[in-house]
Amino acid sequence: MSVPTYALLPHRSVIAVAGPDRAEFLQGLISNDTAKVGPGQAIWAALLTPQGRFLNDMFVVEDDTGTFLLETERERAPALAKKLKMYTLRSKATVEDRSAAMEVAVVFGPGAETVLPVGGATAFVDPRLPELGVRVLAPAGQVSTLLGVTEAPVADYEALRLKLGVPDGSRDLTVEKALLLESGFDELHGVDWQKGCYMGQELTARTKYRGLIKRRLFPVKVEGALPAPGTPIERDGREVGEIRSGLGDRAIAMLQLEAARAPLSSGGAKITAEVPDWMRLPEPAG
Repeated sequence: MSVPTYALLPHRSVIAVAGPDRAEFLQGLISNDTAKVGPGQAIWAALLTPQGRFLNDMFVVEDDTGTFLLETERERAPALAKKLKMYTLRSKATVEDRSAAMEVAVVFGPGAETVLPVGGATAFVDPRLPELGVRVLAPAGQVSTLLGVTEAPVADYEALRLKLGVPDGSRDLTVEKALLLESGFDELHGVDWQKGCYMGQELTARTKYRGLIKRRLFPVKVEGALPAPGTPIERDGREVGEIRSGLGDRAIAMLQLEAARAPLSSGGAKITAEVPDWMRLPEPAG
């Protein structure tokens, strides 16, 4: 019988946002509704440029002290924390980069949810897809002791993520260029369409209601050597996209919608786009 395992995610870390105005402060900045955040209840969201382009993705959850924990990319966490501090202005909110003090893990596989709650850590079911398991934000060096399940290579989790076609921060979304609706944020519960204004909302809403999306991130199957990120994808000699993150025989790729159902190639490998169950695409014309 299969049992859950956990993997450390060394490329992810934590920023803490505390203070009485923490929810209102974040509400005006990110794409999802902070009213949905609570202990063990997380949202996935993005911080955008004023022009509606991707800057950072994050999970937001509340710990047992009432502090909001933002799980985000480790390498880019200091810059994000600095930016958030700049936006606090007169808000009664504080921002602290906890990259050195905390680590991030994910429990995945059948029965992953049975690890909840995790004493001594903040844990939540991935709000994008439950199949992605339970995220755990814990004091550095304590994950193994707190979870009590077997550790697996991070590659095992990567294989699951890639099979499900779920993007992973700036590895898959080009900073200051990517649009949320090209990148699965609508179907993966990363945008709230009823909340008030936030930075970049105007373009995001216009893109949805005018149906302006012409390309999307897709999971792809690779037959041949895995092309490096950024390698162009071609259809009949014409460039129609590019490879993003990948492992083994699977990758995430940005593709023009009209090319997603066609035979494709990249760097000598055969590329076949897949449409995961969660993805909603426009019906083919005619």
